[in-house]
Amino acid sequence: MAGTTPTQAGTVNDAQELTPKDRTRVVASALTTDRGTTTIADTVVSKIAGIAARDVAGVHDVGGGAQRAFGAFRERIPGGSTNYSQGVSVEVGQSEAAVDVDIVAEYGVAIADVAEAVRRSVVTGIERMTGLRVIEVNVSVNDVWLPQEDDQDREPAPSRVQ
Repeated sequence: MAGTTPTQAGTVNDAQELTPKDRTRVVASALTTDRGTTTIADTVVSKIAGIAARDVAGVHDVGGGAQRAFGAFRERIPGGSTNYSQGVSVEVGQSEAAVDVDIVAEYGVAIADVAEAVRRSVVTGIERMTGLRVIEVNVSVNDVWLPQEDDQDREPAPSRVQ
């Protein structure tokens, strides 16, 4: 029906504000129907959150120092792949999710603005793709990336032949 949102208690007109309880019922009905239940694994939610966080301008990388070093090593191995869940931990319930994200911010950005953009991106991605309601996104900024750090890491390797 146009103009209404189904809930277990009936329908809610678009003009009415959904209460938190009604929003939970709408989400729960998307994952639990009379034909079965949809269960979403924690790894799926953490991967979505990791990709969403990386897409934000001002985020250089996701994860702590050791996680990033291991991730870089893993990507260099033939057949290795990027771990999009790196630096992300989640708690997933039947209809809600909570997320913790560790990021490295680029030097010169407003960290509070980047953190808020990460929250928006993570919430939007998870809620749109899974139907879960995100109740909290905690962002930890573990480091600031300086452009010259990459230049120092990329010193030319000495030639093996002369």
